[in-house]
Amino acid sequence: MADNRNQKQGGAGYRLERMRTNGLKGGTNRERTDIEGPKKNAILDCGWGRLVFAQTFSDQRELANSLREEGPDRRDIAFYVSDPHVLLSHAPQELFLDPSHTYRLDLSTYRPGTRRPRGYFIRRLSSEQDATEVNRIYQTRHMVQVHPAFFWSNRDNRALTYFVAEDETTGAILGTVTGVHSRRAFNDPDNGSSLWCLAVDPQATHPGIGESLVRRLSEHFQARGCAFMDLSVMHDNDKAIALYEKLGFVRVPFFTVKRKNEINEKLFTGSDLGFEGLNPYARIIVDEARRRGIHCEVVDAPGGFFRLTQGGRTVLCRESLSELTSAVAMSICDDKSVTRRIVQAAGVAVPEQIDASADDEAIAAFIETHGQIVVKPARGEQGRGISVGIDNLEDATIAINLAREQSERVLLEAMFEGEDLRLIVIDYRLVAAAVRRPAAIIGDGRSTVRELIEHLSRRRAAATGGESKVPLDAETERCVRNAGFAMDDVPPEGEQVAVRKTANLHTGGTIHDVTGEIHPKLVEAAVAAARAIEIPVTGIDLMIKAPHSPDYVFIEANERPGLANHEPQPTAERFIDLLFPLSIPFSVRAARNQQRKTKKDE
Repeated sequence: MADNRNQKQGGAGYRLERMRTNGLKGGTNRERTDIEGPKKNAILDCGWGRLVFAQTFSDQRELANSLREEGPDRRDIAFYVSDPHVLLSHAPQELFLDPSHTYRLDLSTYRPGTRRPRGYFIRRLSSEQDATEVNRIYQTRHMVQVHPAFFWSNRDNRALTYFVAEDETTGAILGTVTGVHSRRAFNDPDNGSSLWCLAVDPQATHPGIGESLVRRLSEHFQARGCAFMDLSVMHDNDKAIALYEKLGFVRVPFFTVKRKNEINEKLFTGSDLGFEGLNPYARIIVDEARRRGIHCEVVDAPGGFFRLTQGGRTVLCRESLSELTSAVAMSICDDKSVTRRIVQAAGVAVPEQIDASADDEAIAAFIETHGQIVVKPARGEQGRGISVGIDNLEDATIAINLAREQSERVLLEAMFEGEDLRLIVIDYRLVAAAVRRPAAIIGDGRSTVRELIEHLSRRRAAATGGESKVPLDAETERCVRNAGFAMDDVPPEGEQVAVRKTANLHTGGTIHDVTGEIHPKLVEAAVAAARAIEIPVTGIDLMIKAPHSPDYVFIEANERPGLANHEPQPTAERFIDLLFPLSIPFSVRAARNQQRKTKKDE
């Protein structure tokens, strides 16, 4: 008995060793392939991305370039990579070694299970509704979705096979799996197959759905004479690995390489430990840097300071302010009167301005000339100390005293009626534009103005990570008074009350993307202002009639604009491009070169 048991264990050990040693050689069911051999540089579009068969590439550089051509919102996968260190050396900043294991099932020895599905059955994907349901499951599992038309148009594709699990009673789709027939995809001499996108609805109550889908796909490929079926599974997915090993899968020494992108971010950036204390304006930049493999070190989280390092280059930043911005440029932005003179000399339109140190008669005359004025500190940020819409000497005196709490020197400016526009200019190119609107409350017929403001502040703070709230100060009280209310009055239901005149985010303002609507004259003004100051990253504030209108006046330039306020525009991406140009993804560089070529041809 003991001898017989040892013989069985020895036979099993031999089979496992044979599979690990033979690698891609497959099993005994290998079919003959066409005499011309496998297709070179084989790639299969799977809808969620492209499956790149690494063993068909003789040049690792070509394999790297194929991955660098990944489309937007897609996840390309290079499978069967035998020498990942060589592949990564050709694009170390763009590619990464996926932390997954490759497992193989020898279909020559696989035996179908005896347990049949209960309460559901496995069938082929057969309708566009099936495709929609598969995408729903993908979404719940945070997987890349596939356009339903792709599923439907590939239903007869001999290289791709889709199975779904359907509830016998309700007809609901409970799970899905995709299979790839390698011989039909690229004339694989080893006659292999592979399993992809196994997903089960998290709300499904039936047991064994995942196992049933794997077995059905295994039997499908076994019936078609395939030698083996491979799959890639995350190294820490213990439950899935336990299932695969129970079914007879064993690990084989092949690797998976992917491109660094937002979809794959958690696979290559490592733990978030140490970055939680950063505010949203610093965090968006650090996340983009880590996504590209740039080393990030937090210097002072409360202040938003961090250091980025790639190769021999190190850049210290405070949010979007970096060492690339000179002290001279910072000093120009710091003093609003200096900023105004510099940009005016470059041809940028500016409002008329006087110093608040002028006598009452001069200030009264300035107000009479312009109707309404803006009072603001010569130095300061985040909208602190600014009063808008001042139309009399008494309010001007109060506003000047408020501004002097921020800066000893105070400026008076002609008011331009319109909207507040922030343009983000990076490397002297417009990246994002947004209209900023002042904080306003809407009466509910029950709450006082003060209560409504406090409620609005809580909502704005929650939405911006604590960065935005309406201050209960003299300027807010003035705005409420001008609207015809006191702080303890109850506005009628549905009535909107402006509680600030400035549209700054930090005083409760809201921001609305208008990047696609901006008039070229506004872009020209913003870029001209940035060039005049010689600042590579800046937020240019203009007062405008409308985003599509050329009328404007320059307000100020911010040396540390909040990039997180402009999502989904690629502000953080362009900022990292500026700091580390060698980290720019291949696809972005190719698109830019094409744009330059098109403009040149025009």
